[in-house]
Amino acid sequence: MVHSPAESDGGPVTLRLGPGERVLFGRGSTAKPVGLRFSDEAVSRLAGEIHATDDHWQLSNLSTTHGYLVENPEGAGEYLRVPPRRVGAPIPFEFSRVVLPSRRDTPVSFLVFAPDHVYLDPHTSGGSWDSRTLTAYSLDETATYFLVLVALCEPWLRDRSPVAVPTTPEVVERLRGHSGRTGLTARAVSSHIDYLADEKLRIGAPAAPGADRAQRRNGKREAVVALALKFGIVREEHLALLPPRSGTAAADGGV
Repeated sequence: MVHSPAESDGGPVTLRLGPGERVLFGRGSTAKPVGLRFSDEAVSRLAGEIHATDDHWQLSNLSTTHGYLVENPEGAGEYLRVPPRRVGAPIPFEFSRVVLPSRRDTPVSFLVFAPDHVYLDPHTSGGSWDSRTLTAYSLDETATYFLVLVALCEPWLRDRSPVAVPTTPEVVERLRGHSGRTGLTARAVSSHIDYLADEKLRIGAPAAPGADRAQRRNGKREAVVALALKFGIVREEHLALLPPRSGTAAADGGV
């Protein structure tokens, strides 16, 4: 899943690519259309291409002059540089920020959520590959999307008998004090929820006829929480991943 925030032309854009699918990005033109368009004059008409594979993605830098950075927002400064004219550079990060040089105060950037990374069942050992069991839901418990999932499930795990799933702004506020997740925005949280629902948990949450955008978003959050709790994907011990709550909230719901 490729997500570009508001600096792309026409507002935020989210693209979903299946294995083998590609998308071009750049300034584009009538003669050179691109799937992800940026207006910054420092960005080439055909700046690059994203290629989705089975378990990772590749970045081709079509610029002849500019190198691109691919950052791991969850990797304590981890990044790699893709030099000009490099084709098919494999990107190992499950969640990445692609940064392009810009003449503006802030660089042009967009987010890429990688194809699903597959993990063996932790209780499986030995035997041939064909005999091994894979985890049904391969989630990285150190990733931001998992932290968002824990925040969504927290009221149930604390036995508050809630009547509604936390809203996106409430999740942002709940994670505000996390030392490693400063600057997490509502738009970013929404992208993580989409990634959980569409890629990680593979939830096809049907929208009710006539449902508006807010209702569809609520339905997706509720479906994610229901599945995570039903199958024990998020458990009480995961609450330790969340930042400490304020004194009032802690007193109301325990620790």
